[in-house]
This record gives sequence, structure tokens and C-alpha cells, in this order.
Amino acid sequence: MKEFNALDGALLIDKPAGPTSHDIVDTVRQCYRIKKVGHCGTLDPAATGLLVLLLGRATKLSEKLMTDDKVYVGSIKLGETTNTHDAEGEINETKPVPNLTLEALQEAANAFLGDQMQLPPMVSAIKIDGMPLHKLARKGLEVERRERFIHLYKFHISEYELPYAWFKVACSKGTYVRSLAHDLGQALGCGAHLAGLRRTTSGRFKVSAATRLEELTDLSPADLAKRIVPMLQLAATEP
Repeated sequence: MKEFNALDGALLIDKPAGPTSHDIVDTVRQCYRIKKVGHCGTLDPAATGLLVLLLGRATKLSEKLMTDDKVYVGSIKLGETTNTHDAEGEINETKPVPNLTLEALQEAANAFLGDQMQLPPMVSAIKIDGMPLHKLARKGLEVERRERFIHLYKFHISEYELPYAWFKVACSKGTYVRSLAHDLGQALGCGAHLAGLRRTTSGRFKVSAATRLEELTDLSPADLAKRIVPMLQLAATEP
């Protein structure tokens, strides 16, 4: 059996706003000349937080780790909907925000807990007939999407100051928090979009243990190896 090398495993990155998840993969691949690098769940360019990269032979575990639940914190702006469901898109409708209390917002959020079907946004990486939806959206096209099964364990509204609400969400894989923000706005009757998002947890991994992207270029391969979660640990069935 072939021995695992020191870079076969997971590298936890604290992604900044701006680069795509694929940009982060390319940076690691080029900096350390690693042929196989993948990730366990995309973050939108504007989002920050935990991005789990798989290096070398650990890329074989991608499907297993992709199923992990996620935790996010962020903010929602009420009274405005956008074509992307987040602050990166164009505003397509504005409405007055009703007189809401933190308790009323939490009650509305509670309605989204548990099992449900969610319609993915057009601006997403989901492919239809081999074409990512976001490429079709850039052409001004909108196509029929299939709803996807998701589960929300927690949707806690921690603070509210008109027009912003701050939240924490714990959810199953494949959940679009952008769509959740949009759907909450529809339920409230005033519209809303995601203003900011940070992923704090993916499965057993926490962003507090992650390496900042700007640190990567200063690490030697030996220093990088010290930050790798080993292949055998990843393959364990228990966290």
C-alpha cells in the first residue's frame, strides 16, 4: 500500500471576501506545486470564512466530506430584493419594512426550521445540461430549476436594527443562505437580501483553526504540513 505523504489531507482556509473558491484552490496548487487540490463546498466570492481544501490523495474523500452540515453567521437587509438574492446583485424591488420587533423576526425565522424544499437561485454553480446557472443568468436567461431538499437545524436572529437583521444558521449541505434571506423577506412581505455571510463551521472543522489566505505565501512546505489534517484522520467515520 502506498504511504500517504505529509500533504495528503485537509487544509482549512479562512477565505477573505473577493476571490472565488476556485481561486483559492489555484493559489494553493500553484504555491506548493500540488497537482490535486479540491474543496468541500463553495463559498460565494463576497462570503468569508471556512473553506475546507483537500490536497493530494485526500481529494478522494470529497464526496464524503461534502455531505457535512454547515454553520453560518451573517446579516440580512430588509426592504430590498436583488436579482442574485445578495448584495452583489441589482436591486429589482424596494418596499417599506413593517414595524417589526426582534421577537417577530424570530417567529418568522422559526417557520423555516426543519425539513423543506428550497429553490436554488439562478446565480449559482448548479449545472443544467452541463451549463452553470450563473452563466445563463448573465445572458439574461432564467430557466426552470428543481427544488432541493434541505434541513435547517437553527435560524437564530440575534440582533435587529432597521433595516438589518443579524443571524446564525445551522443547516444541511446544499442550503443557499441567499435564498433563505430572500424567502424570509417574502414571508415578511417587504422583501430582503443577504447583506453579508461568513461560514464558521463545516462538519467537525471550525474557522478558528483555519489559516488566513495571506499567510499561505509565507509558509514553507514543512510549515504547511503542520497545518494539514491527515488523510487517516479524515477517513475516520467519527469526528
